[in-house]
Amino acid sequence: MVKKDERAGAGRVGAARQAVRELYEGGGRRAQAFRYGVLALDLATLLYIVGTSFLEADGLTRVVDPVLGVVFLADLLARLWIVRRPFAMLASPIALAELAAIVSFLAPVLGGAAGFLRVLRTVRLLHAYQMLRRLRADLPVFRRHEDLLMAIMHLGVFMFVTTALVYESQVSHNDEINNYVDALYFTVAALTTTGFGDITLEGTGGHLLAVVIMIFGVTLFLRLAQVLFRPAKVRHECEHCGLNRHEADAVHCKHCGNIVHLDTEGAD
Repeated sequence: MVKKDERAGAGRVGAARQAVRELYEGGGRRAQAFRYGVLALDLATLLYIVGTSFLEADGLTRVVDPVLGVVFLADLLARLWIVRRPFAMLASPIALAELAAIVSFLAPVLGGAAGFLRVLRTVRLLHAYQMLRRLRADLPVFRRHEDLLMAIMHLGVFMFVTTALVYESQVSHNDEINNYVDALYFTVAALTTTGFGDITLEGTGGHLLAVVIMIFGVTLFLRLAQVLFRPAKVRHECEHCGLNRHEADAVHCKHCGNIVHLDTEGAD
């Protein structure tokens, strides 16, 4: 009787795990709606972070921050539950970044009040890379413009993480930076090398941060421009030589001459 109950319990746990796996990895409409809901939550959280920079710490943030932390912790634990190697996943850079973001949201509950923890919230954006892998499988339009969308994603993540660094490192002593919009304005001006000069970062650390923003920002902008202006190509690995980029209307691999079977939507 005990073994029968144990088997029944194991069966229920297995069914629950399969249901969660279907939500995160399945191809049905329910799974897609769930995944895009998580992505929408990430973007809404970013707007929340920007919006609350205009407010003093109050009852709203003391309630919303821990709620978001618990939701993100549940999301991470669910994904760890359904993978074959949870410890390997937990050791990945994205998972560690998520843990840092979760700690930053739960800091008031855990007794931490260090302002620098708030900068970690923006690293939650790294979770969007996992969602983009699903977009590649779900949407043909994403596969056609994957390089462009990934270049935009890289630039966006860098921009908002550095904006958070600028804000948290300057807001307490720089009268020119009072909220995220001020920090975002400086970040965009710096990484585009526009350099209006109406907002500057103070101190040696601020100057070094500005240098990092300019160097890496220009690199990411050049990458985006390269993707925008080079001829559009599709990804498809040639079975014979391994070339994985071809013209959209290619019939033969330009490297080895063998026939390639590209996925197309037909003539317009």
